[in-house]
Amino acid sequence: MKKFMNDPANFVKEMIEGIYLANPDKLKCVPEYNILYRADMPKDKVLIMQGSGSGHEPAHIMCVGKGFLDAACPGNVFAAPPMDYVLECTKILKNDKGVLHLINNYQGDRMAWDMAKEMAEAEGIKIGVVIIDDDVSVNNSTYTVGRRGVAGNFFIIKAVGAAAEKGASLDELVELGKKVNGVTRSMGIALTSCIPPAKGSPIFDIGDDEMEVGVGIHGEPGRRREKIKSANEIVTEMFDAVYGDLPHEKGERVAVMVNGLGGTPISELYLLYGEVAKKCQEKGLVIAKNYVGNYCTSLEMAGFSLTLVKLDKELEGLLNDPAEIPIRVF
Repeated sequence: MKKFMNDPANFVKEMIEGIYLANPDKLKCVPEYNILYRADMPKDKVLIMQGSGSGHEPAHIMCVGKGFLDAACPGNVFAAPPMDYVLECTKILKNDKGVLHLINNYQGDRMAWDMAKEMAEAEGIKIGVVIIDDDVSVNNSTYTVGRRGVAGNFFIIKAVGAAAEKGASLDELVELGKKVNGVTRSMGIALTSCIPPAKGSPIFDIGDDEMEVGVGIHGEPGRRREKIKSANEIVTEMFDAVYGDLPHEKGERVAVMVNGLGGTPISELYLLYGEVAKKCQEKGLVIAKNYVGNYCTSLEMAGFSLTLVKLDKELEGLLNDPAEIPIRVF
């Protein structure tokens, strides 16, 4: 294993410290709980937080700022944040408008956030919850109950973040988050594994001529393992999976994300996007928004995920609203 690090046990805390030290005028941190939050924290709106495992950067720790998340509290690499991290972060955000929890659908995350919600409500904090499960690859897999939450979470974050800045209530944000999740579908594929710092070896083994179709962002198995195919063949299967999971009509406006898993060159991501754009054209879809790059990664894994979002006037407007985060990702 070759990684730039000190003690693997401190990898995440030192990463968060680096993000804070790069943006001390915009962010504040609480190192003992892996919390990063806005220095200009408003108190006149619903505040939004998320925190799954680390290792998926820029999700979610690098998405704190106006119009996006107000705070994040990740766990260790590929591990849910402990309940006390979520609770302490929620208490920092406590205000009269309420706090919105965005939760990716993994068993460990659900348990930690459910417990933290109960304890926060016992202290009089009003909590709203949106569960994110955009992955169509498999219905149940390691660590999940139902579909997994993957790169599509960026569209939920962006939409509810923009709506919160406009003064939407907690109940309205919960309904909006559910609406966006309901029109967002994703699927991923991996060509290589990755090495978590604390493990020191690949999280799974895969042949040089193989690919994992439908891989999870923690290296969970997908639909099957098979020999590598051409980019066009790969995109065709992935597009058919995300497109076919929802009803679509010709002329429909959509957002498309080709998300790198950490180790895929940007040149390859744009090659893949070109194939996706042609598929959309064949189906009569209008790409109103496109995103190509690393949004929700798996450390240095070579691979990508495809996300397709059905847009209406409200959602497209929210995606176009400005956001101010130190590390621009959206």
